[in-house]
Amino acid sequence: MRHALYFSIIVSLAFSTLTARSEDWPQYMGRNRDGVWHETGIMEKFPDDGPKVRWRTPINPGYTGPAVVGGKVFVMDRVLAEGAKNHDESMIPRRAPKGGIAGTERVLCFNASDGKEVWKHEYDCTYTVSYPNGPRTTPTVHDGMVYTLGTEGHLCCFKADSGKVVWMKDFAKEYDAKPPLWGHSAHPLIDGNKLICVVGGDGSVAVAFDKNTGKELWKALSAREQGYAAPMVYTINGERQLIIWHAESVNGLDPETGKQLWSVPAATYQGMAIATPRMSGNQLFITAFKGNFGSKTLSAAMLKFESAGAPTVLWKGDSKTGIGSVFSTPHFEDGYIYGTDSGGQVSCVKADTGERLWQSLQAHGSKKPEGSAEVFLVKNGTNWFLANEKGDLIIAKLSPKGYEEISRAHLLEPTSSAFGRVVLWSHPAFAEKCAFMRNDKELICVELAAK
Repeated sequence: MRHALYFSIIVSLAFSTLTARSEDWPQYMGRNRDGVWHETGIMEKFPDDGPKVRWRTPINPGYTGPAVVGGKVFVMDRVLAEGAKNHDESMIPRRAPKGGIAGTERVLCFNASDGKEVWKHEYDCTYTVSYPNGPRTTPTVHDGMVYTLGTEGHLCCFKADSGKVVWMKDFAKEYDAKPPLWGHSAHPLIDGNKLICVVGGDGSVAVAFDKNTGKELWKALSAREQGYAAPMVYTINGERQLIIWHAESVNGLDPETGKQLWSVPAATYQGMAIATPRMSGNQLFITAFKGNFGSKTLSAAMLKFESAGAPTVLWKGDSKTGIGSVFSTPHFEDGYIYGTDSGGQVSCVKADTGERLWQSLQAHGSKKPEGSAEVFLVKNGTNWFLANEKGDLIIAKLSPKGYEEISRAHLLEPTSSAFGRVVLWSHPAFAEKCAFMRNDKELICVELAAK
């Protein structure tokens, strides 16, 4: 009897440990790159005085969202060289003045528990791009390694525990890959033994590297500009395919060889292929900034795979149809798409037709649409956590019936300038029942566990 009791206690403790284990956020958009946060026991509504900020730690400017793995937070920022000055953001879009803007990029590692610095790595990096605040891509953490991609195309692999450099690549030197106007922004993807990146240059828009050594395994595609959208691998008609969307077309490749399987023209306004293509069933959705309607560029398109080969275009977005996202990646769920339109309107459309069911500016907090206004969407259970460009974190419910706000807390100050206003354009991470958020001055950890 006593042995049975001991066994029961041990099993119970083991089970409670497993069920309480925290979820990591190892890359852009989370565990599966789909913007879904799987942890349970998360608060349904903020306390009256807002969620508790566990810690704040100073960092320098950057758009990079954090990654959180194994009790560590990984993020990037930028330090201007002495005497250097960023050009006026009100003159955007244009590249940096001749000679560029001198400075360094940094990869930083902090303890998730208290925000104390564990290690950092810094390298010289002169910026030539528009919006020169800092790096764009979220670190990708996998099997004890951290992979980072800087604005000018410096790809690095580090030991996650120590920051020791394992290997490095320079896209400009090795592939003659000039960064796009707004800098390298496509978050690297781990697929098996491969690290797949959007690089640029002739025949090398997409390149697969050995994740352990940095050796090139294959390269593919040419385009006038490489775009900004993260590479994704989806299973389509029973076949694993790598989706690469650049400034001219969306393409399906064999992820093992780089062989092109199909291509559909999908040119965007000013090459702004940014939001990650989303797949549901046999439908692939792409969305971009709304340029001039009637031109050859698109704001949204639904592609449908009927059989092997290239998909057909089911519908295209226009002034009344679809969602024209700028940065944030939309959600594809139960036959509906939720996302942020170009003016900051959180929106819902029917996946099969593109019919727009509703739009709301409530999450963004403005009275009228604003240029490239941003709200990032993350799903947790039946609730959504929305982070807007004003530094607010919001709990809401989204459905085909509309937007229902539950709670809002102002947690950070926007610090970057754009379109005559200050903005916060960095995707948060959700892990260890917390939100990890940053602006150009600090990284914070916000407790979200239900009490």
